Amino acid sequence: MTEYRNLGRTGLKVSPLCLGAMMFGGWGESDPDESARIIDRALDSGINFIDTADVYSQGQSEEFVGRALAKSGKRDDVVLATKCHGVMGEGPNQRGNSRRWIFQAVENSLRRLGTDWIDLYQIHRPEPGTDIEETLGALTDLVRQGKVRYIGSSTFPAHRVVEAQWAAERRSLERFVCEQPPYSLLVRGIEADVLPVAEKYGMGVIVWSPLAGGWLTGRYREGRELPQTRRSVMLPQRYDMALEVNQRKLAAAERLAVLAEEAGITLVELALAFTIRHRAVTSAIIGPRTMEHLESQLTAADVRLTDDVLDRIDEIVPPGVTLNPADAGWAPPELTDASLRRRSS
Repeated sequence: MTEYRNLGRTGLKVSPLCLGAMMFGGWGESDPDESARIIDRALDSGINFIDTADVYSQGQSEEFVGRALAKSGKRDDVVLATKCHGVMGEGPNQRGNSRRWIFQAVENSLRRLGTDWIDLYQIHRPEPGTDIEETLGALTDLVRQGKVRYIGSSTFPAHRVVEAQWAAERRSLERFVCEQPPYSLLVRGIEADVLPVAEKYGMGVIVWSPLAGGWLTGRYREGRELPQTRRSVMLPQRYDMALEVNQRKLAAAERLAVLAEEAGITLVELALAFTIRHRAVTSAIIGPRTMEHLESQLTAADVRLTDDVLDRIDEIVPPGVTLNPADAGWAPPELTDASLRRRSS
């Protein structure tokens, strides 16, 4: 893997595959030494980009990443990204996008990562109750203090991406240089709005879950017993086969697996190569739990999909279509809280 791409207009160069660290720690690989082996192998392959978050295993992922980089001495060679927003304590202010929490969260992440600076600090989800100018103001101060180099958003709908860009320009604040949305062969909704908006504003795009939460690993095939995983228990709406939308996902995954076989590649390679082929996508986050997982994904960076294969993908899952809306990663409260759609009596 020798290709490196500009992250938006920053001039920062990152690999087309980004090592996601969500599975390092209690959520996946609980051995820090084995996690370090996986991280070292990824870096040796040419990956120079690692993405984690404070909420992953309640900080343990950041600790494992920090320990591995300290041991290898490769911190200066790595573009290190993390995120804040998720629940990190029992109190009401141990989460969110407020100035108070961002200042506390970044110090915690710096300590766990064992570093003096974070290359890319991202807001993990929108928070409608917090003014975006407050969030950007806090992040701007962190950039000026040298604790953060660049800032980004994650899973922001297109209109909130635009709102943040406008607020940054209007108030002369640091702007989000990239967005991190969900994107895969089964989750293509961002092609209709987020990706064109990112291109418009010169933002990088780092996509998460390019294997659709396991649906594109080859384990989900028609006629086979479907795997029961921690993720399927936590997020039943994305895996419950009693739901018609998930039946559609299974049918599409089967057709895509057949297409990959006919193209002489694995389904994993097809899925990852597809996401990084889009001209607006900078990098795709891979989240291996084992060395075997990592090795099966590294080869995708060198796969080039023909237009014929891409056309057949479009026939299976049309552009801009997300088969199960639950896979979009975030829903505005107006859709999840009925009281926000009704007048009080």
